[in-house]
Order: sequence, then C-alpha cells, then structure tokens
Amino acid sequence: MIHIALGPMRYVNPKEDQLGRNHVGWDPAMDDEALFQANRGCWVLGERAEKEQYALLSADGEVRLAIQIDRLVPVTGGRKAIEGRYLKPGDEVHDAYVGGEPPVAAHRNPIAYFESPHDARMCQCDCGESVTTGWFLIGHDQKALHARVAKIGTVREFIDWFDNTYVEPAAE
Repeated sequence: MIHIALGPMRYVNPKEDQLGRNHVGWDPAMDDEALFQANRGCWVLGERAEKEQYALLSADGEVRLAIQIDRLVPVTGGRKAIEGRYLKPGDEVHDAYVGGEPPVAAHRNPIAYFESPHDARMCQCDCGESVTTGWFLIGHDQKALHARVAKIGTVREFIDWFDNTYVEPAAE
C-alpha cells in the first residue's frame, strides 16, 4: 500500500500545475472530494507503485483519506497522478485506516510503501494463492509464462508466433 504524508495546504498557480490545481496539501476545512482532487498527484512514484491497489493520505498525525487506485497516469517531470476513487465509511480499507495513526513512521520522503493484509489479491498465475505485494508469488510469474508458451507449443514456436503477431505501438 502507498502512504503519502501531506503538508499544510498551499496555493499553486493552476497554469503551472500539471493537473491545473489551485492548491495542494491538507486543510481541516477540506471535504474528501477536495482532498482527493488536491492531492492525487503529482508524485514521484517508483515501479512498486504500479502494483499497489490503495493509497492513504495522512496529515497532522492522522490518516485523512483512503484511495482505491484504478491506475497511475504519467504527468510531466517523470511524476505520476492517481486515477481512482476515494473510499467511504463501510469500505474495509477506509474503516481500517482513516481516522487512525499513519501506519508508517514519519520520514523525510512523503511517499512510503507498506504491506497490508488489505492489499491481498489472487496470484495472477491462477494458482489460487493470495499475494500482498506484486502480482505473483515468487516464481509464479515463470509458471504463468510457461503455461502460456505451452498453449502455443515449444518456446521456439511461441517466439515465432509472437514475432508474427506483435505490432509495435505507434510513437506518440
């Protein structure tokens, strides 16, 4: 799970902000929608972020918002913004974290990652096992890959099939 520590609200120029926002950060007067829109990006998020399902926003020693991540979208400067929805009371992740202390200790970087039982999902190899970080249990990515190769035939036949099927995306 991603944890983002917020500072106090500050105004920014919407013409210079990558998402056109006029403020970022946290203010006690913000409702959940305002908090989400002001702070869904632009963050330096590593490769691990691509595998995460949820993000928490914390300020002043309390988790203020839980977000279900649909996808991360690139913005200028190598940063990313979160597309998704903020969670409400009754949602398991919201109820476990919002209003409580941040699950990670404060440190210099506003972005932190932590393992949470709420991040569990099924291993993508279809083995039926649960995984909390990434998409596969250790070694199961190879299991999934080889199962798909076997559907085509040998490794050589798979490579031939791929080379004859794959179309390089057009450059933007």
